[in-house]
Amino acid sequence: MSTSQPPTSLSPSRASDFMQCPLLYRFRVIDKLPEKPSEAATRGTLVHAVLERLFDVPPGERTAPRARGLVPGQWERLLASRPELAGLFAEDPGGERLTRWLGEAERLVERWFSLEDPTRLEPVERELFVETELESGLRLRGVIDRVDVAPTGEVRIVDYKTGKAPRPEYAEGARFQMTFYALVVWRLKGVVPRRLQLVYLGSGEVVTYDPVEADLKRVERKLLALWEAISHATRTGDWRPRPTKLCGWCDHQAFCPEFGGTPPVYPLTVPAQRAEPAFSSPSDSARAPGTAAEPSPGPARSPASASASASDAPAEVAPEGA
Repeated sequence: MSTSQPPTSLSPSRASDFMQCPLLYRFRVIDKLPEKPSEAATRGTLVHAVLERLFDVPPGERTAPRARGLVPGQWERLLASRPELAGLFAEDPGGERLTRWLGEAERLVERWFSLEDPTRLEPVERELFVETELESGLRLRGVIDRVDVAPTGEVRIVDYKTGKAPRPEYAEGARFQMTFYALVVWRLKGVVPRRLQLVYLGSGEVVTYDPVEADLKRVERKLLALWEAISHATRTGDWRPRPTKLCGWCDHQAFCPEFGGTPPVYPLTVPAQRAEPAFSSPSDSARAPGTAAEPSPGPARSPASASASASDAPAEVAPEGA
C-alpha cells in the first residue's frame, strides 16, 4: 500500500518546482523519487552552515580566516548527518577533487566579508523555520537564512545564494521567493519586513528589495492560484511536463514522457469518472509552454497561468543555486 499523501503545504522551493514543471513537482512531492546529491547544492548547504555557525562567536572573532577554518569541520558534520554525500567523491581516491571543492567553498565564504560586515551584525534569527496558515486554509512554510531587526524595529530578511546573481529577465524568481518569506512573516507578526536582501556569493553582489503591503497581497493571490492548480492536478493525476533548458539537469528523465519515459503508477486515488488523459502529449506541451497544469475547460480552469510571471523562478534551481 502506498504511503503517499496529497500535499498539505507550500514552500518557496516546491512552488518553484510546480512553476518550472508540474511533473517535477509530482515526482518530488507525491512520488518522492530519490535524487542524487550534487556538488553544487551540497556546497551551498555547507556554506550556509558555516555562515550560520560564525555568529556563535563574539563579533570581534568573526573574521575571514575564522570562517574559512570552519569549513572542514562543518563538512564533517554534514557527512555525519547525511552519509550518502560521501558518494560525491567516491571516485576521488587521492582527494584532489574534494580538496578543490572545499577550496571553492572557502572562497565563497571569504567573499561574503566583502559584502557584509559580520562584526556589526547581530541576527535575531538564523535558519528560522516559519509556518503560517492563510485564511483560505493554505499552509505556507519555509526556512529563512537570517533575520535582522534594527533598534527601530524594522525587519530585514536575508538569503544567501552561492550562485551568481541572475540576469534581470530571471530576477523575478528570486524576488518571488523572498516575497513569499515576507508574506509569512507579515501574517505571523503583523509586520511588513522593511527590506529583503539577497546575497549572491558567486558573483559578489547584494540585491535588495523593499516590499510594501500591496506586494505581499499580490503574492498571496498568486500562491492561492498556484495552490488551486496543484490541488486540481492532485485530484486528477494530471501532471504535465513543461520542457525548459533546465530539463538537462533533471534526475528524472527516465520517468518523463518528454524523454520517452513513463511516470510511476500514480499513488493517489483518482475519481473514476475522470476521462481526460493523465498526461498531455509532447506536442500539447509545446503548444502551451507557459502553462503549468491545464485542466479541461470549465469553471475549474487551472489558474497556473496567473503565476506565469514567476515561471523563471527555476533559474535558482540550476546546479550552482543554493
